[in-house]
Formats: sequence, structure tokens, C-alpha cells
Amino acid sequence: MSAIDPAEALERSTRLPDADPAAEQNMNMKQLLRPYTRSFAAVVILQVIGALAGLAPLLAVVELGRTLLSSGPIDHNHVWNVVIAGAVGLFVRLLLTATSSALGHVLDGRVQLTFRRRLAERLGRVPIGWFSRRRTGELAKVVGEDVSAVHPLIAHAPAELTAAFVVPLASLIYLFTIDWRLTLITLVPVVAAVALVPLMETPARKREQQEFDGGMGRISSSVVEFVQGIAVVKAFGGSRRAHRKFLTAADDFGAIFYRWVRGIARIGAAMQMVLSPPLVLLVVLLGGTALITSGNLAPADLLPFLLLGLGLTAPIGALSHGFDDLQGAGRALGRIKEVLQEQPLAEPAHPAVPQGHRVELRDVRFGYNDDHEVLRGIDLVLEPGTVTALVGPSGSGKSTLVQLLPRFFDPTQGSIVLGGVDLRELGSRELYRTVSFVFQDVRLLRATIAENIALAVPHADLDDVVRAAKLANIHERILELPHAYESVIGEDAGLSGGEAQRISIARALLADTPVLVLDEATAFADPQTEQAVRHALATLQGDRTVLVIAHRLETVADADTVVMLENGQIVERGRPAELLAQGGSFAAFWQSHQSAVGDEIETHGGVLQGDERR
Repeated sequence: MSAIDPAEALERSTRLPDADPAAEQNMNMKQLLRPYTRSFAAVVILQVIGALAGLAPLLAVVELGRTLLSSGPIDHNHVWNVVIAGAVGLFVRLLLTATSSALGHVLDGRVQLTFRRRLAERLGRVPIGWFSRRRTGELAKVVGEDVSAVHPLIAHAPAELTAAFVVPLASLIYLFTIDWRLTLITLVPVVAAVALVPLMETPARKREQQEFDGGMGRISSSVVEFVQGIAVVKAFGGSRRAHRKFLTAADDFGAIFYRWVRGIARIGAAMQMVLSPPLVLLVVLLGGTALITSGNLAPADLLPFLLLGLGLTAPIGALSHGFDDLQGAGRALGRIKEVLQEQPLAEPAHPAVPQGHRVELRDVRFGYNDDHEVLRGIDLVLEPGTVTALVGPSGSGKSTLVQLLPRFFDPTQGSIVLGGVDLRELGSRELYRTVSFVFQDVRLLRATIAENIALAVPHADLDDVVRAAKLANIHERILELPHAYESVIGEDAGLSGGEAQRISIARALLADTPVLVLDEATAFADPQTEQAVRHALATLQGDRTVLVIAHRLETVADADTVVMLENGQIVERGRPAELLAQGGSFAAFWQSHQSAVGDEIETHGGVLQGDERR
């Protein structure tokens, strides 16, 4: 069986020769692009030389005009030399600019690869719980669209902006040597266009652009949610009701886009009119004619202004045409930088080794933000060989508590101790060799069924994988797939929610870790599967420490200890039968929770009494 270790694969794919974990924490864009400084310099130098060479044909035309318009015999050798010089300059320009463009695009590909590797590396090191606080569409946009949006900044801006400024600067110097007065007149359209640029950076324009970006992010997120829920839409035929968020995001974006275009269009139109070749030529002709008629300019000297004057507007034209792309690339870099600067999960310099797998939560407090604490002073001990069931109303902090044990988050106060060692003193590899978890929301890799089951034990043989699948009651379903255990998720293996959950359970059974965290792992299972899985967990339990969020009476009945949470605090704890007999918060909650199946409560009351006698 071929097996993959995603952690090792990710580490190999993203490790760079100069990667320094300590330095990466404060990595900025300048440091990230530093390895490509020479490549950027080569792009710019080639473009500068090519741009200057591109002036040769224009200067050749100017010189030919002066030669042909001058009195006296024509020097044919001089004419041919000028023509040859212009042709050579054109060839050099084409060669160097093509080389510069090709190198720029290769450089863009390398930079985008670096960004995606760094993003993948950082996303692989941030706390797992960080993802639950982010929209999938927004993260996909950063890794996909935002990295691609950097393309103009890398592949085009260095070369094109260099050429756009070098050529006009050289032309301006040359024109000043001919006539400084007509040079200043030629610059009038440029000055008028520059005066319009600040109007594109007003607070209102920036606010509209931020709204535009926010609208695009909401569209991306709502599209992901729409696609994920398409089955429900088709089943109930209520796309407008079921996906009103998508429709609202689309409508809102339309309004935002209209405001953005309306605000920028007027400025863009005015700038294009001022920089348009007819207007520039008109200004040059009017100024040149006035100087010629007054005897201050030779007629032949008007020719270089007509040919080179249009090039003086190139910088403003380049900035105006690429303004949106450059702004978009800048904002994309900001979002990329925001992810790259996200604090990774702290790894101890010298990881400790737990002695046993007794779990203690000592005065644990946690909040997703500073304004609200979800858990408040949790003190709890999970003994080896026991099952602890968490119960409580929605919002009481159950899911948050179980996510702290596999270190999806770190407590804001207090500590969680495993085998006498604070979780923060354990290396992540040691932690996940000790703690495994199965949640309702299962995510499988786009890999074979066998590789998904063997995710935590990548070198497990097929017999072990099959044994775990049988215990999870998913073996027979796997054999029905086109390639059985070699079927690939998302290609030739389509699984239901319950089947995916059983794959996740098989993965946890194969991992056989000393600590197991379950968020109602059989929530989507049929009664037969649930019974088989419960039997498998009971068989393998031994001295395993199990923490489970309980939503079913059977789960509570099998627990050694029930912990009742309310408002982030433990209000009751004890054996299930004892808590029911006390008639306190747990008994009231459970009676209310099971009111729809009152007969089942009576039936399992005997089980609880039996459990008490055990």
C-alpha cells in the first residue's frame, strides 16, 4: 500500500534553503523578495537598455528629416548610416524587451510559488482552531486570487514602469537641448494629468475600493457556501430562500461596483482626454507654430517634438492604465502579509515527554476575543481508562473545551496538563501521537481511502487498515467502491456524511492513541453502525482516556463521569445515574433534551441503574 504523511509532505514542499523558523515569524515582503533581487535588477537593466535603444529609430527619423530638408547636396552615406543605426536600435529594443518580459514572467512564477509555499507553511503551523474563525472562501481567495493578483506587480511593473520613465526622461533631456520653451509647452498635458492623480486617492475613492474588495470577498465566500449546499437547493427547490446570502452578496456587489465605476470613470476619462495623442499634438503644433512664426524656432526643429513629445506622457499613461492593477496587487500583498504574519502555534525549544496520559485542566479560561470568555475557570481531571461525557445547552462551551485538548487553541489563562506536562511544552508531533480526535464535521483528503485511514500511521500495512475499517463498520462499503481501498476521495469515491465519519473513526481506531476526543462521532450513523463503533471503542478502550461531547442517552449511559456545563462553567459532575437521582441541573437538562423520546428515557433508566450497580 502506498502511504502519504501530509505533515512530512507539506514540510518537504515548503522548506526553502534559507528558511529560518525564528526569522519567518517576522517575515515581511522585502525579506521575502530578497532572494530575487538580482533577477529584478536584470529585468530592469535589460528594459532600460532596450528602452534607450528604442529611441534610435525616432532619432533616426529626426536626423533624416533634418538631412533631407537641409539645403545643399544629400550625403547618401550619412543617410544609410542613419537608417542602419535606427534599424539596429529597433532590433536591440525588440530583443532586450522580449528577454526582459520573459525573465519577468519567469520571475513572477517563482515569486508566486514562493508565496504559496510560505502561505501553505504558515497555514500548516497556525493553531487549527484559527481556521474555524475564518471563511473558507476568504482563505481560498488569499492563496489563489490574491497571489495571482501580484502578477502585474512582478511581471509587468518593474519593466514597463522603468521603460515608461526612462524613455521620457531621455527624450526630455534631448528636447531641452533643442528648445527649452517648446519643451515646457509640450509638458502642459503632462502637468494637467498629474494634477488629476490626487483625485484617485481621495478618502472617498479609498473607501469605495475597500468596499469593492470586501464585496469580492463576500462573493467568494458565498459562492463556496452555495456550491457546498447545492444538494439542499435541488432537494427543496428553494435556492432564493436557502441561499439568500449569496443573492444578497451579489446584489450588494453590483451596487458597490456601480459606485466604484461611477467615481473612477470621470477621472479616468478626463485623464485619457488630456493625454490623448491628438490633444498632445495640437498643443505641440500650436506652440511650435507660434515659435516658428516669431522666428524663435527653425521649422526642422519642430519634427523631434512631434515625434518625441507623445512619449513624454508615457509615465502618466502607464500609471493610469495600470493604476487599478497596481493598487489591487498592493492590497493583495497586504492580505498575503496578514496571513504570513499570523502567529504560528508555539513550539517548545526542548519538547517534554508526558509520563502517562492523565489529563488535568487547571483553572482554564478561554475566549475567542477579549470581550467575552467562553470558558471560565474549568477544573477537570480525566483519568486513564475512563470515559468523560460533556453535556450542556448550546453555547455552554462544550466544543470549545474539547478543542483545547488537541490544542486547536491555547487557554488564555490556566493550563492543560497531559501526563504531568503542560500541552505548550509538548511538541506537536508528540501531541498528535498521544491525542486523536473525531468531530462531526469530517474533512477527508483528496487521496485514497487507505491513505485517509492511515493518515496518522502512514506506514501501516493494509491488514491494519482493513481491521480498523471493519471495526468502524465501513469495510463492506469500501469494497463496493470501484478500486476498493485504492479509490480516491473526490474522484472515484463518493461518500455520505455518515460514511465519511466512519472513515474518520477508522482513522482514530488505527491511530490507537492513549487519549481520544469525540464530538458525538456517531451522530450521522445508523443504529447498527453506531452499535458496532461503540463496541469497537469499548473493546479498544483499555486504559485510554476518552473525552466525548454527548448528545445521546446511550453515550451518557456508557460514561464513567458526566460533566455538566452552563455558561462556560462546570455546574455538576459525577456518575450519570447519581446526577439523575439528584434531580439537579443535569437531570432537568436531560429531561428537557429527551422530552421528544420520553419512552427511551424510561427504557435506559434501567441501564443507568445497572451502570450504578457496576
